[in-house]
Amino acid sequence: MSRVAAQQVESRFREKFPSSASLYERAIELFPSGVTHDSRFLKPFPVYVDQAVGSHKTDRDGNDLIDYWVGHGALLLGHSHPAVVEAVQQQVGRSTHPGACHELELEWGERVQQLVPSAERMRFTNSGTEATLMALRVTRIVTGRTKVLKFAGHFHGWHDQLIPAASPPHDDSGYATPGVTEGVFGDLVIVPPNDLEAAAAAIQEHRPACVIHEGNGARWGVVPARAEFLQGLRQLTADNDTLLILDEVITGFRVHPGGFQAHCDIVPDMTTMAKVLAGGLPGGCLAGRADLLDVLAFGNPLGKKMKHPGTFNANPLSAAAGRAALEVVATGEPSRIASERAAALRQGLNEVFAARGVGWVAYGDFSAIKIIPGYDGPARDGDDWIPHDGDYRRLDVKFDDDLGHAFRCALLLQGVDWMGWAGSTSAAHTDEDVDATVDAFARAIDLLVADGMIAE
Repeated sequence: MSRVAAQQVESRFREKFPSSASLYERAIELFPSGVTHDSRFLKPFPVYVDQAVGSHKTDRDGNDLIDYWVGHGALLLGHSHPAVVEAVQQQVGRSTHPGACHELELEWGERVQQLVPSAERMRFTNSGTEATLMALRVTRIVTGRTKVLKFAGHFHGWHDQLIPAASPPHDDSGYATPGVTEGVFGDLVIVPPNDLEAAAAAIQEHRPACVIHEGNGARWGVVPARAEFLQGLRQLTADNDTLLILDEVITGFRVHPGGFQAHCDIVPDMTTMAKVLAGGLPGGCLAGRADLLDVLAFGNPLGKKMKHPGTFNANPLSAAAGRAALEVVATGEPSRIASERAAALRQGLNEVFAARGVGWVAYGDFSAIKIIPGYDGPARDGDDWIPHDGDYRRLDVKFDDDLGHAFRCALLLQGVDWMGWAGSTSAAHTDEDVDATVDAFARAIDLLVADGMIAE
């Protein structure tokens, strides 16, 4: 940490996680910044985990951590769920990659189709990024148009065509993205989130091949979207002969067994899925109208075949894990429990913030918990309240890096692994986990106050 004041947190952090410090020294000789995913970067070093079960992880020094990363959102059932473990163990000795069709891919696909009514046909991919990439190409082949409309702040994977405008600042910088050419921006139309009038005007002006929307709002609801907006967007796109892609890589199966589309009672033209879909293993999917997915078929009526290789598409291990996970998801209990735990945690955190007088606030929908440090907007009003009256320019912002690193380290010292300024619950989180996390936040805030990082 660059601030000299944060000495107590860093000193205690180094004492508690010495094995992670040692492993990180090796990592920086291998990986840029020593990590294999941007979100795992942490100053002075990230924590290295040995094993994980349920809602808890254990690091290399034997420290127990309540986990709110939940596999970057993939582990709705929690770590090492018995049904998933058994399915993978049984399959790994049979075949991991036969390079052939297999019955498990049928059972996995049939389970998706049973849960997601819009999934008339589908193709499995290796990730959510691949699924959204495929979705755009399908719409361009079918419509003959090239432009894509996306909403500012919405994340759809890291490929060139959709990474622009995926993160703040939302200003006049033009969303310059290193490595992405100007030609890409010529086909991308960016509009403010939750603004149906702006979307309507952009559709009229640009005639895009499709509109893509991220589930319940920018980056797992940093700027929440409500069902009424999605219903309006569905009608708008249908009226204007524009395809609607609902990106449910995060919300798929997590917010509802049928996804956010089931919660909103809409039927998108196509849906992208990943994370929960594969039970914690790599796997994604594009599903939707049969006539649209038909461009992937050989000899289709359009006469244009979209090429789709992918060495590990629907591999047996991911199929086994996904089928097992979705059987549990289908009961509706995992999404219900995760959402209830998150609501209780948001309430407990806001009580701590008020008691400590730090001016922070927790909000979010379903199983997500978002935190805004130094909040100065309208007072909180119920759990479905949105800070700053939903103004994306104030919600979707970048917070102080030094405070962010100190905050994560302070929580790790208290036995909580929190994903930046946000966390997600799983069906494995318990009431005891929630209580312990609220207490951990209180102690972490005390540490930050003592180190001069925040003021009471």
